[in-house]
Amino acid sequence: MSGVPLEQALVAADRAMAVESEAIAATRRAVRPALAEALRLLSGTRGRVVVSGLGKSGHIGSKIAATLASTGTPAFFVHSAEALHGDSGMVTPDDVTILISYSGETAEVCHFARMVLARGVPVIAMTGRPESTLATLAQVHLSIHVEREADPLGLAPTASTASTLALGDALAAGLMTLSGFGSDEFATFHPGGSLGRQLLGDGSLA
Repeated sequence: MSGVPLEQALVAADRAMAVESEAIAATRRAVRPALAEALRLLSGTRGRVVVSGLGKSGHIGSKIAATLASTGTPAFFVHSAEALHGDSGMVTPDDVTILISYSGETAEVCHFARMVLARGVPVIAMTGRPESTLATLAQVHLSIHVEREADPLGLAPTASTASTLALGDALAAGLMTLSGFGSDEFATFHPGGSLGRQLLGDGSLA
């Protein structure tokens, strides 16, 4: 241990949550002009929503895809590097993509964007830089720019990933509303565990 007092660590922990809260509030304001177009593209697709990214953006993207799928929007995650080695074949012309890169310059993500665009597949980009390569390639850009990260060094993806995750949840909520996805549908998608027991009332998996 470094000998730093616990009180100092608690200050850092509290500050991290405050920074992330502020970042999400800023993202909420920043995406308003483009949010309607993103929801229009996503709700209008005849196929699935394909989410992709690398590193921490990839982890967040995987969760976004899982949330969309569990709330009535068919979706799956494709790792951007794997997409360049054959997994791009999972994407059909009826799909729409959400591609995530905070810098907007991640080579694999940008390459994947060009690949799907060549097939006529729309791209929704989540980046922290509206002038970046990925942002300019996309039909819709959703800003996840943050003033600073939440860790003491200001380096680890923390506030930016929190904002990205919140934005994914916002898209899921909007799509649930547009599709009329209700508690009955939710129950059929979540029959297992405590949530399934609560929704089904009797604990059965039927």
